[in-house]
Amino acid sequence: MDTYARRRIVNGLVMTLCVAATGFGLLWLVLVLWTLLWNGVAAVTPALFAVIGTPTGILAGTFLAEYSRGSKFGEVVRFINDILLSAPSIIVGLFVYELMVVRMGHFSAWAGAVALAIIVIPVVVRTTEDMLNLVPNTLREAAAALGSPKWKVIVMVSYRAAIQGMVTGVMLAVARIAGETAPLLFTALNNQFWSTNLNAPMANLPVVIFQFAMSPYADWQVLAWGGALLITITVLFLNIGARALASWSTFKQ
Repeated sequence: MDTYARRRIVNGLVMTLCVAATGFGLLWLVLVLWTLLWNGVAAVTPALFAVIGTPTGILAGTFLAEYSRGSKFGEVVRFINDILLSAPSIIVGLFVYELMVVRMGHFSAWAGAVALAIIVIPVVVRTTEDMLNLVPNTLREAAAALGSPKWKVIVMVSYRAAIQGMVTGVMLAVARIAGETAPLLFTALNNQFWSTNLNAPMANLPVVIFQFAMSPYADWQVLAWGGALLITITVLFLNIGARALASWSTFKQ
């Protein structure tokens, strides 16, 4: 048998083992998801934090990087953002509880989304500012020399050059709040039933994991482990999708 034939056989064997291992892992994931749905753990984590936090953080980071260089106001904003970046999540939950839940008179998904957005915004601001600062000024100067307005230079040049880092920052922010329980206990609380009413308590996976893990029932504890695995897999796929999106954007450029 020649060398190339032996290599093809070895390559086929290794590929078969890799596909079998992947199928084995996906089988357990499907079983976990089926167990969660079959036992009624329909936990909904509001996605509104992304709608609120991501644009706000990107715009604030853009202001710090492009418009506030050398200004005292920019230094104050940067200092406050650094404080929020290291603030404990339970403090954020208490703040939103006093700001929204007490005044509304009830827990709600809106309050939970605001609490998560407050945690997300500082991370997105910092990463956006850092990535935009890494863009060479010569690119901006070249675009400005062609007569482009500043907003167009930012959108068409700075954003396109820093898109990978900005997307990574958003994914890091999502990964940070994926398992946050304390802010949701003070804001969205929980709901044992599937609900789409954002003005009422809503189910969320971190609180469900917390409650089921503390319960004395073995089947509830199994579901808590399954929920933890679900969060881990979700964060993994989000990071893979972010990397793929960033690579595709670079290829298109």
